[in-house]
Amino acid sequence: MQQAVDSKPSALERQVKVAVPAAQLESDIAERLKKLARTAKIQGFRPGKVPMKMVERFYGFQVRQEALSDAVQAGFAREVEAQQLRVAGMPRFEPMPASGENTAFEFQAVFEVYPTVAIKDVSGVTVTRPVTPVSEEAVDKTIETLRRQRAPFEPVSRPAAKLDQVDIDFEGVLDGVAFEGGSGKNFGVIVGERRMLPTFEDALLGLAAGESKTFPLTFPEDYADHLKGRTAQFTVKVLQVLEAKLPAVDAAFAQALGVQDGSVEQMRREIRDNVEREVAKRIEGLVKQQVMDGLVAAADFEVPRALVDSEIARLREGALSDLKARGMTTDNLELPGDIFRERATHRVTLGLLIADLVRQNDLRAKPDQVRKVIEEHAESYEQPEEMVRWLYSQPERLAEVEAVVMENNVVAWALGKMKVSDTPTPFDELMGTKKD
Repeated sequence: MQQAVDSKPSALERQVKVAVPAAQLESDIAERLKKLARTAKIQGFRPGKVPMKMVERFYGFQVRQEALSDAVQAGFAREVEAQQLRVAGMPRFEPMPASGENTAFEFQAVFEVYPTVAIKDVSGVTVTRPVTPVSEEAVDKTIETLRRQRAPFEPVSRPAAKLDQVDIDFEGVLDGVAFEGGSGKNFGVIVGERRMLPTFEDALLGLAAGESKTFPLTFPEDYADHLKGRTAQFTVKVLQVLEAKLPAVDAAFAQALGVQDGSVEQMRREIRDNVEREVAKRIEGLVKQQVMDGLVAAADFEVPRALVDSEIARLREGALSDLKARGMTTDNLELPGDIFRERATHRVTLGLLIADLVRQNDLRAKPDQVRKVIEEHAESYEQPEEMVRWLYSQPERLAEVEAVVMENNVVAWALGKMKVSDTPTPFDELMGTKKD
């Protein structure tokens, strides 16, 4: 599938000439063939006894290509080192017409270089920082959520209400025709959890076992391409209505949550600590996203197309892997690169900015900072010391932590230059648990 490509010339594009002397190339080829002849296996000859002409006949083309490629790559490396160029992505080698003397193979290497990173003044950027104290009400809501997670459901004879589980058979049609994914048998829906479209869930309210209902449902514009904006007719039949039997908040409940002595007060303290950590984490994430977006908006340089294309390839591969994990067949699925281009450009720009800001302002991850992040992360595990040791013993995991610390240092640096507006924010709004 062809992708739209920016036809404007890149200011980062460079060209260098690479020449491979013919005599040098022929000498290298002869040396490679001589070495290969010692182990070459050709039917009718013992290893090491194959005539050189036979070796050349069977392997000459491959060896010539490899020798020429290696020579061109080595010549290119020497040229960019001599000119002190920082190459971004892979170069493209174009053969040049042979000169009259015909003493060398000449190529023109076309490539991009890393830009000189520049950033505009960010003092006008405003970052909104939520302020959300953890109240007793927030602790109560968290306990309520934990109770519902552990609640068994039991059948009831009354009509369905919010937070009931309703088991249904359903069928949807578009213009009188059933469509894929539009029907189900003995399907359980917890009304009000919003795991399905609100219109669908709300249509179940007030229905009792054995009752049916037909209703229209218009799919939102951000839904699947073949359904978005279209209106389907759904028919549902209620098989049974089940009510959650919430466990009591007592010693048994506290023990089920890991409080060994069953103290309800200790349980509340631990829940509060966990909620406060989650609130702090959520605020940190929201602030970080605003800072990074502000930095990218202030970026004043062109990004190498080669790096954007590489990032597009990574994003496409990640999307395909995610679809496979969801059970979709992706064998013949082509995802156009343009749907990832904006995100890829954003990520490449941000990566170049962070690397430059770290270098210019000495924002590297310090050992004590890394230790603090690791210990905070380990607090949520039953054996924190074991988790700390494990992270330090895994170089790739430790590198991930160091990268996070480095980004946090960039955020702190940027917040010192941007405007920060502390804004009171309700707990439900911050945590994304506000019900409509």
